[in-house]
Amino acid sequence: MPRWILAHLCLLGYLQHVQTECTVTPSEFEVQGDYLLGGLFDVHHVSETAYHNRPETISCSRERLILSSYRRFQLMRFSIEEINNSTSLLPNVSLGYEIFDHCSDTKSFPGVFNLMSVNGFINPWDESHKNLSKVIAVVGTYTSTETRTVAPLFMVDLIPMISYGAASSVFSGKQNFPSFLRTVHPNKDVIEVVLHILLNFNWRWVSFLYSDGDYGKDGQDLFINKIKDTEICLAYTKGLNLNTDYPQMFRQMETLNVNIIIVFAPEWTAEALIKSAIQQNFTNKVWIAGDAWSLHKELPKEKGIRNIGTVLGVAESKMTIPGFTDFIYSAKAQHQCENAEQEKFCNQICNCSTVSAENLITADPSFNFPVYSAVYAIAHALHTILKCGNGRCDKNVPVYPHMVLTALKKSNFTLLNQSIQFDENGDPKFGLYSIVFWNHNGEAEEVGLYNFHSSFQFLLNSTKIRWHANGKVPTSFCSRECSAGYSKTQEGIHKCCFKCTICPNGTFINSSVDPYNCISCQDMEWSTAGSTSCSLRLVEYVPFTDPGAVVLMVGAWVLVGLTVAVSALFTINYNTPVVRSAGGPMCFLILGCLCLCSLSVFFYFDEPTVYNCVLRFVPFLLFYTVCLACFVVRSFQIVCIFKIAAKFPKLQSWWMKYHGQWLLISVAFIIQAIILVIGYSIATPKPYRDTFWYKDKTILGCDQNLQAALGSFLFLSSLCCLCFIFSYMGKNLPKNYNEAKAITFCLLLLILTWIIFATASILYQGKHIHTFNALAVLSSLYSFLLWYFLPKCYIIICQPEKNTQQYFQGLIQSYTKTVSQ
Repeated sequence: MPRWILAHLCLLGYLQHVQTECTVTPSEFEVQGDYLLGGLFDVHHVSETAYHNRPETISCSRERLILSSYRRFQLMRFSIEEINNSTSLLPNVSLGYEIFDHCSDTKSFPGVFNLMSVNGFINPWDESHKNLSKVIAVVGTYTSTETRTVAPLFMVDLIPMISYGAASSVFSGKQNFPSFLRTVHPNKDVIEVVLHILLNFNWRWVSFLYSDGDYGKDGQDLFINKIKDTEICLAYTKGLNLNTDYPQMFRQMETLNVNIIIVFAPEWTAEALIKSAIQQNFTNKVWIAGDAWSLHKELPKEKGIRNIGTVLGVAESKMTIPGFTDFIYSAKAQHQCENAEQEKFCNQICNCSTVSAENLITADPSFNFPVYSAVYAIAHALHTILKCGNGRCDKNVPVYPHMVLTALKKSNFTLLNQSIQFDENGDPKFGLYSIVFWNHNGEAEEVGLYNFHSSFQFLLNSTKIRWHANGKVPTSFCSRECSAGYSKTQEGIHKCCFKCTICPNGTFINSSVDPYNCISCQDMEWSTAGSTSCSLRLVEYVPFTDPGAVVLMVGAWVLVGLTVAVSALFTINYNTPVVRSAGGPMCFLILGCLCLCSLSVFFYFDEPTVYNCVLRFVPFLLFYTVCLACFVVRSFQIVCIFKIAAKFPKLQSWWMKYHGQWLLISVAFIIQAIILVIGYSIATPKPYRDTFWYKDKTILGCDQNLQAALGSFLFLSSLCCLCFIFSYMGKNLPKNYNEAKAITFCLLLLILTWIIFATASILYQGKHIHTFNALAVLSSLYSFLLWYFLPKCYIIICQPEKNTQQYFQGLIQSYTKTVSQ
């Protein structure tokens, strides 16, 4: 047998037992009518759980009276009386009611089963759909925990249950609560308003205190999910109950330096919390009250309330219900006989005769309009079912709870300028919330509005709020926000706790996208440390129009001109001793290679391309190799003639017979060509954008792979060393026979040139490094042209007497005799 059936049967027995204890007498808890409405109001509050050795009933009237709930209780009575007196709504039809004091979950069951029963019996499987229940709908209950206890009992027979206070999200699920509706906004809407308040004041480090029940836990879950994608952090959260250690809780919040405290709890739980905060001298905080206690009448007047800080709250917008005040005065003028022995049920005893009309009128008005609109929604649904019109209703139409439910879901009427409608989940599509501030007069002053069904939605006038913090808006941070250009590094589990680190050069921070990581600039961008954006780099290269480039290109053309002039001079004087001693036909090869090497100079300028990058190295390396090979041969021949020939005549004859000089030059050229082809095939020089040396500039150059070019440079260096060795060996040759000395001097200039260039490359990496490179190439060419060939030209032109066969033979004979001795 299903568990709910067992519950029905067991509790029905309890119901019958209770009925034997109480006599039937009318009271303000019940009125007869054509159609009966049920009401569940927690007029009294059970402050603590009583433990007994055996089951005992609780006398609700002996517990603490909740004035605000008693006001809502009277509002239901007023609403039904107003409808019964109406000539337009349900004409010739009277509504009755039975209301029960829902002071505790256990005490509610007799009343619930009484509402569901007919003549003391419950027939949930009655196929005729008759006599299912004595009520057509129920108004209540107030809290989510109470509602979750009793609601499933009404859901079985689809009895409409309209709650005026249960805000838990669970009731929006129609699978478990198909006949549940509510006229109060669900928790998600209240949390939405709270979130807007936090964002408005930029409060990021908050605590969330909630009642340890369905209502509070649902609010906590909604709040945690709501702040996931925001900058708000939940520093502290705790469920409140009768056993809460408030002093310890306050110490923990002080340690965490939390200045914003959201309290999502019913009024009696909030009372205990606030009074404890006053007692414990827990001061200078911002308290954000949920809608359950934001309009509390006594707490804003509590002694010492100003010390705890500033209290803001989310509340239903205050609405005056016409005629309700007169009803209260009229009801209180009638003396109610409140003898417990004359009441039908023990939780239909109020003992409220001492409550004055003024007390009720000034009580907390929270959730009054939800009660009022709930009763009117049922009346309008019944009005539709009975096909009321022309001052009459058709009472012959059978009315069942499920019919009322269907009509309720289609509700669409106006009540006090509010369009009463429900969405598919049974939640209200009407109403707005106020944002209130507990002012120094002990009143909840309205300072803002949140409209759920309007374009402006959130409106807050913060100038009306008198803050506790010297009149300034309080702040609440775990860590102060980083300055512009600084990234956050999270410390601990909370994203609001972090340290700030400045973004280095070449990076920037976009706090709106990712405040935790510095973003690297693009290759063509730059930034200084602590930047929030990147700037475009200035692209630099040496154009052809650059003055330095013009000078070097002119120098290259002058070099070509000089080599042509020297070649012409040597051609004219080809058979003279000076030309022959300088190398004869080899001179023209050297001069030709110097001209070809000068081509490299022109490719160091303008925007680099692959073509430029290849030609700025290949002509120089290839043809300068030939030049050096020629000078290696010349220096070797000089040493051979003067020093080796006398001791090793056969070596000289072999050298002359097989043209060793041309063989060596050819081999050197071929080796260098092979090295260049292999190296440049492996890694072809490509244009390169240098962004390393200058933060705001991009230097265009060529990406020379050192591994690919290393073989070529080593081979060139080897030839240079050989040449230097052979030429140095001829340092003691005749003074006027200075080819060896000239070659040595040229090599020293060559080495010095490239040392200077290497030093400049280390110290300077700007665009003019390419100008220096071209200058080094040109200097290498001029060193041989000027210091090897120019002296020869001078002798040919200015000292022709030294350019004779007799003069050269005399020098050689003189040196040979010296060596022999």
